[in-house]
Amino acid sequence: MAPKRVDRAARREDILDAAVRVFARRGFAATRIEDVAAEAAIAKGSVYLYFDSRDALLRAAFERVAARSERLAAAAARPGAPAVERLAGMIRGAVAMLAAEPDLARIMGDLWSTGRARPGTPAEPAAAPLDLAEVYRGYRSLIAGLLAEAGREGDLRPGLGGPEATVVVAAIEGALVQWLVDPEVPFADLAEPIVATCLDGLRPRPAG
Repeated sequence: MAPKRVDRAARREDILDAAVRVFARRGFAATRIEDVAAEAAIAKGSVYLYFDSRDALLRAAFERVAARSERLAAAAARPGAPAVERLAGMIRGAVAMLAAEPDLARIMGDLWSTGRARPGTPAEPAAAPLDLAEVYRGYRSLIAGLLAEAGREGDLRPGLGGPEATVVVAAIEGALVQWLVDPEVPFADLAEPIVATCLDGLRPRPAG
């Protein structure tokens, strides 16, 4: 009987899913390749056929999220609907995406707490697998552009930009952190409150 053929793409995704679960449960620094192999029910050497290190596993996990984030950003940047509606849609999409990936959210929390996401720190002198600072810069830039556009369209106050974009990102991330430390926080249901709090407060003020 011919040996069973392995679907390499499916096996790679299985290993990646196992790595995300273990990273979230044990923490990135405490996880070994053999832990990932045990979670995926394969030999340690099989992991190395697809990923050459823990860093490679971490990068691949966040590349999947980055691809989804890029689709959200592309939709928000696409002309057509008013800018304020596109920004509200982006906020809703970001909350839904993060709520659907609780293990990756926990890994981000682990990276924040260890400082691993800051390239060049003593804890991680080499380039980190994920540059969160660059991720946040991209989000702030896109949101600032949408806020400014909404101001020109008259839906929000004119002159909005970077500071307000930082607050919008902080609202999403702050709700995420609260959910990570207290599972009773209904993070998936907070998209509309975030939209209302962040955007309605930036509407043009009535004259007088």
